[in-house]
Amino acid sequence: MIVPQTVVPRAPEPQPEPVDQDELDRQLLDGILEAPIEEWMASLDPAQAKLVRRSFNGPARIRGAAGTGKTVVGLHRAAYLARSTGGRILFTTYIRTLPAVLESLLERLAPEMVGRVDFVNVHAFATRLLKERGIAFRTPGREAQLTFADAWNAISASSPLKATRFTRRYWEEEISHVIKGRGLTHFDEYADLARVGRKHRLTVDDRQAVWDLYEAYSAGLRERGGCDWEDVILLARDALREVPLDRYDAVIVDEAQDLSCAMVSLLHSLVGDRSDGLTLIGDGQQTIYPGGYTLGEVGISLAGRGVVLDVNHRNTAEILEFAKQMVADDQFVDIEGVDGAGDSVSAVTRSGPQPGINHFRSRTEHDDALLARVEEVSRLVGTGRGDVGILTATNPQADKVIALLADAGVPTVSLKNYAGKSSDMIRVGTIKRAKGLEFKQVLLPHVPAKLLADPPLTESESAKERRELDRRELYVGMTRARDGLWVGVR
Repeated sequence: MIVPQTVVPRAPEPQPEPVDQDELDRQLLDGILEAPIEEWMASLDPAQAKLVRRSFNGPARIRGAAGTGKTVVGLHRAAYLARSTGGRILFTTYIRTLPAVLESLLERLAPEMVGRVDFVNVHAFATRLLKERGIAFRTPGREAQLTFADAWNAISASSPLKATRFTRRYWEEEISHVIKGRGLTHFDEYADLARVGRKHRLTVDDRQAVWDLYEAYSAGLRERGGCDWEDVILLARDALREVPLDRYDAVIVDEAQDLSCAMVSLLHSLVGDRSDGLTLIGDGQQTIYPGGYTLGEVGISLAGRGVVLDVNHRNTAEILEFAKQMVADDQFVDIEGVDGAGDSVSAVTRSGPQPGINHFRSRTEHDDALLARVEEVSRLVGTGRGDVGILTATNPQADKVIALLADAGVPTVSLKNYAGKSSDMIRVGTIKRAKGLEFKQVLLPHVPAKLLADPPLTESESAKERRELDRRELYVGMTRARDGLWVGVR
């Protein structure tokens, strides 16, 4: 006889509390906001992570306004492609110091990929290639400056190039960015050129005068046995046309809008139109060099392989709105060949204190306030000295700031030497060197008051172009700030 057993019901196991995903996200965000800025610079949101792994069947472009995470997407994409292809990846940009920072960030996020991604700026890449190929050239130095000065001084006072509405610098930039940046070799090519990015229209006679100056400068360089950096790029481009380099599975170009036609042509030749071969990253609104180019001039078609990032995670809404005043009326020709007014953002995820413009009557008053601001932001919870960036328009200004802080006993590291490592030192350097970087607090000292004022009613086209470039540069500096922005005006 089987005796039925009494079954004692088990007590229900305690159920975990439902996860509040929004609260979890906030906690994660708070943690990374308090970490050193280098950790923030390597972080992705889900939409960006998805883009990192996206496949393109040819050259592609990732663009978006400042603060939308373009550089960090490129960094993670370099690691992903190195891992998935098993080959080598080239990550390049115009800025000489940014590659070292990005390589340091790669050590944080994908240490096993270090050595599989080459981080090098475009000029250094061209130099290495020429040395590998045994192609003789002299590293550009003062010969180029002296040679141009000789060619310029030989021009008669009646030349259209010496009209008061122009400066010598304007014509130097015309030769380096427009003529040599495209590798033009015949006047007919220049006579019909659209001159993307330059606002002042030139007559045929004007262009002939420019071409004569260019030829005199080129002849002078040959006589001295020297070259300039544009020549180095052209030599490397031509070397690759003769003997291709089969080394890289993919090339990623950050701040692509700052490159020249010849630079993009050189980099495109490394991978051609293969799938996931070339990724161009940038924002036309942040173009800070004169002249420009279109992808059509280089023979690159995106054919719908363009992606726009439109969520700003970096800046607070207040900082972004403040910075946008610098480029509110800006018009430019994008590298895709269309007139642009800057990409908009669909969302800004954070808010914070209102930035302000601080006017000073003297340098002493300005510098005292700058030191006080450094001390103030260094004491903020979650902000160390290494999270603060002081950005200037020129290297001499940066040197003076470093000296000022040294006298006050404040340790600094120049952006010339900064390599993406966390430290308790204020970062100081030019806005140009800060491209691709971020800081919790940004201080912009010695900003000229005229850049913030309305333009003169009689402003020439060449002066208008320079003003727009300078204001774009100021916009770039402002948008490096994550949490706070201070602007000192004299």
